[in-house]
Formats: sequence, structure tokens, C-alpha cells
Amino acid sequence: MNIQSFIDDAITEIRQQVKGRAIIGLSGGVDSSVCATLAYRALGERIVPVYVDSGLMRQFESDRIEMLFRDLGLVRFNAQDRFLEALKGVEDPEQKRKIIGETFIRIFEEEARKISADTLIQGTIYPDRIESEGGIKSHHNVGGLPSRMEFKHIVEPLHDLYKDEVREVARALGLPVEISERMPYPGPGLAVRIIGEVTKEKLEVVRIANAIVEEEISEYSPWQAFAAIIGKATGVKGDNRVYGWIVAIRSVSSRDAMTADVMELNWELLKRISSRITSEILSVARVVYDLTPKPPGTIEFE
Repeated sequence: MNIQSFIDDAITEIRQQVKGRAIIGLSGGVDSSVCATLAYRALGERIVPVYVDSGLMRQFESDRIEMLFRDLGLVRFNAQDRFLEALKGVEDPEQKRKIIGETFIRIFEEEARKISADTLIQGTIYPDRIESEGGIKSHHNVGGLPSRMEFKHIVEPLHDLYKDEVREVARALGLPVEISERMPYPGPGLAVRIIGEVTKEKLEVVRIANAIVEEEISEYSPWQAFAAIIGKATGVKGDNRVYGWIVAIRSVSSRDAMTADVMELNWELLKRISSRITSEILSVARVVYDLTPKPPGTIEFE
């Protein structure tokens, strides 16, 4: 792929497709960041990037994203309570994804009404479409979209690209390394790293555990490394029996997320991560390492 030709063509196509004002959902990941940058170059002040703080993001992430993209006129919409309420009592992974997808859209619609925008721009990439259309899982921005929307147009400039190609575009656009090389993060966020119902307590646990895993494994350049809550189990802390969370560690290598191999992390590293998680998060009883490649597993747990 000729990167500069792609950039020029994408900017031209955005200008052709968007006649008025538009909203872009900006998560801070490489896909939406590239999309927002292309859209801004194409449309200038006619594009409004909207970052929805769902409460499902990484530790300290929302403030950082707001700072990185304030020059693009980023609008931050705080919706932590709204997402938690919408997910209350929901355990099925597909239902979670659809609820999250619809909640995002309704918020984007609210913001679009404020500026009379009728177009939504999304950072959907090719693997999102393949997994959603193939019935593997509904990505919140594809299969998770509601059937009824106020937007007249949805524009997806990256819909034929794989993740490694998007990173090439990000570098060519001059985006910061922390964006261009950023580890993939699921659109539904920590909700799909919690087996079962999403609660405030579980979110706090998995957010800290995820930060520990990313910090410890980042130097090994994983495609993705994260923590997930997969249930509860009996443990012992001090002289007391505890019934606490089981946290699973997952670290994989991949080229395009269509397949993935488990990383062979050294034993001392795994022991250190386990020790940190169980000592820094008192409600965690045990830590396990997921050895499943993709396929048969998916990269995320839900």
C-alpha cells in the first residue's frame, strides 16, 4: 500500500462524502485517532471529535486523551454512570456489546443535534467487519450498532485496512508514538474483560490489574497484554480465608488480530505480576495465565 496515496485519497473521499458537519467518535486508540486526523485535515472545523468517557477505559486514560486531542476541538462526554446503569444485570457478552454500541450512538446523536451534524465518522477497520459479519463477536461499531439511528451517513475511511496498515498511516501523519504504537484496546473497554455482570467494584479491580500487566509486559512488545476477571475462588491472605476474584493474565503476539499466539513469558515475570496483583488488590485471591491461542480462543475474553 502506498501510504501517502491512501492519505490523499482518504481526505478526498471524506470531503466528497461529508457535505455539512460531522461527528467522529474518538477513543484515543490508533484507529479512531488516525480517522480523526484525516477528518480534521479534510473538514477542518466542520468535524467535531467526541470522546465518550464510559468509565470502561484504562487507568488515567481519559485525562490523557483529552490533553492529546484538545487542539482538534475534542468534546469530552462523561457517561460513567449511564453505561453502568445500562449494563446492570447483563451477563451475556453479545448483549453487553450491543448495549455499549447503542449507548455510544445515542450519545453521539445527542452531540450531533447540538451542531446540526448528520454524519458519523468511525475508525472501523477490516478485522472488525470480518468478526462481526462472520458471527464471531459483534464489534460495538459494527454488529453492535442499533438498527435505528438518526445519522443519515456513516463514513468509515479505514474500513479496508488491517491494524498494521493503520499504524503505518499514523506514523506518516506524524501522530505521537504513544498513539501510533498503542496496544489495541477493545471498543467496549473493560466490560469485555469482566466475565459476567459489570459492576463498579469489578471495574476498579480489573483497571488496576490491567495497568500492572501493561506496565510489566510492555517491554516485551506484545500485540496485546491485559488482565481480566474470570470469576471467584477461595484463597488465603495472612491467616484468613478469603473468597476473592480470579484474575487472568493474557499476552499475545499477532500481525493483524485475525490469529494470535500466546507469548512465552519468563517465569520470574509471571510470578512478579501475580505477586503484585494479589498484594496491591486485596480482593484478588488468585492469578492465572491464559495459554489459549486464537483460534480456538479470541484475544479478548468476551
